[in-house]
Amino acid sequence: MSLQVFVLLSVVAIALGSTVPAYNTPAPSYNAPAPRYSAPAPSYNAPAPSRPAQYDFNYVVKDDYSGNDYNHQENRNGYDTQGAYYVLLPDGRVQRVAYTVNGDSGYVAEVTYEGEAQYPAHQPAPSRSYQPAPTPSYHPTPSYA
Repeated sequence: MSLQVFVLLSVVAIALGSTVPAYNTPAPSYNAPAPRYSAPAPSYNAPAPSRPAQYDFNYVVKDDYSGNDYNHQENRNGYDTQGAYYVLLPDGRVQRVAYTVNGDSGYVAEVTYEGEAQYPAHQPAPSRSYQPAPTPSYHPTPSYA
């Protein structure tokens, strides 16, 4: 009987308590800033070149241990550039490139190769077998300080 009373009181409490207060809150408003498409002015004042570029450079790398062997040299006077470089290719040949750039004529290169390409027979890597690490021969003893 007490279960029926409990259910009846619960239904009555729900019916009486079904009035939920209404909150009329306005929808949030957001005013997005207008996009700006202007880049800031540079903060440096580099001087304008007073005359056309003029330089001369070169470098050489020759390392017998690694097999690296190449160089590059270039001369420029205004809009006229001459240069050359060479590199030792993996197949044993040497590739040489001599180039010029004269004003608007573009990059004009002459490429030559020296030597014969060598393709040695493939040598498979030696097979390796897994050997587990030996067990340690020491037996640490815990210490409590």
